[in-house]
Formats: sequence, C-alpha cells, structure tokens
Amino acid sequence: MKGKVKDAVKGPMKQVWKKRAVAATVLLFVGAAVYLNWRYADNVAQSSKVLGQSTLVSSQDETDDVSGGGETPAPAADDYFATARLSRKQARDNAISMLKEAEIDENAEQSVLNEASETLQVLAAYTVAESQIESLVTAKGYEDCVTFMGSDSISVVVSDPDGLDKADVARIKDIVISETDYTADQIKIMESN
Repeated sequence: MKGKVKDAVKGPMKQVWKKRAVAATVLLFVGAAVYLNWRYADNVAQSSKVLGQSTLVSSQDETDDVSGGGETPAPAADDYFATARLSRKQARDNAISMLKEAEIDENAEQSVLNEASETLQVLAAYTVAESQIESLVTAKGYEDCVTFMGSDSISVVVSDPDGLDKADVARIKDIVISETDYTADQIKIMESN
C-alpha cells in the first residue's frame, strides 16, 4: 500500500518539476535576450559620448569629428539606428515566441502560465513605451533616436547634427520620465557617433 502511495505522489512531482524546468528555461532565454540587448546598448554607450552626467561634448571634439578625413557620419548613424531597432525586435520576437510556446503547453502549471503572461505584458509595454519615446524625441527635432528598456534602466541613443547639450539631455529625460516609471538616475542619454 505504501509503495502505491509513493508512486502516486512521485508521478505528479515529476510533472511539477518538468513544468518548473520549462518555466525556468523560458525565463533564462528571456533573461539572455534582455542581457544581450543591455550589452549591445552598453557597447554603444562605450563608443558614444555620454551626456547629462559628468561629461559633456566639447566643441573641440565636435570639430575634430566633422573635419576628420572627409567621412560623412550620417549614413553610419542611419545604419546604426536601423540595425539597433532590428536587433531589439529580433530579441523580443524570440522571447515572445518562447513565452507563447510556454503558454500553450497543456502540461504547464497555472503559475507558469501566469508568469509567462505577465512577462509578455511587460515586453509589450516596453515595445509601446520605446516606440512612444522615440516618436516624441524625434518630434522635438532630433534626427533619430532608439531606446532600450530594461527592468532597472533605460538607454536612449540620439542623433543630432548639432550635438546634445544639457538642455537637450534634460528635455529627453523629461520625455522618458513622463512616459515611464524610471527615475532620472536610471536614464542614460547617449549621442550616436
């Protein structure tokens, strides 16, 4: 009798373990996508001029960039923004695909389904907010903009042929704060090269 009870308990425990393993795997992939997105934004930050915190773009740096070697930085900036948006979209699409697969798993536990649904809602909210911020920033007269939202920070990369100053950084931060729940210290504003 005791052996049958142990076997009856052991079967559902394996199912719970499998469900949790699937949920953990999905969350791992989503986390990896967010991490790669963050690393990509961080690499951009290292190659971009960070404004609004302790470093400002000097006029000497701007004249060096403009007068150097006859290169035109505008096409590179255009390529950067298109590539960044595509990379962000692909990472989100992969994460959403995995979450939807977890949602349709008939063996999935309700808590896993709830967590997948919540994560999908967060990703959808990120997508809408990023798009809104980008639209509002470009509506203020900046050439182009791409936004990367994460759980604890947001990066905004802006292209402006005149360069960004403190007023520009404050204007962009105001837009981000009005559209999100991030605080000023969680917002990174960068100028694309």
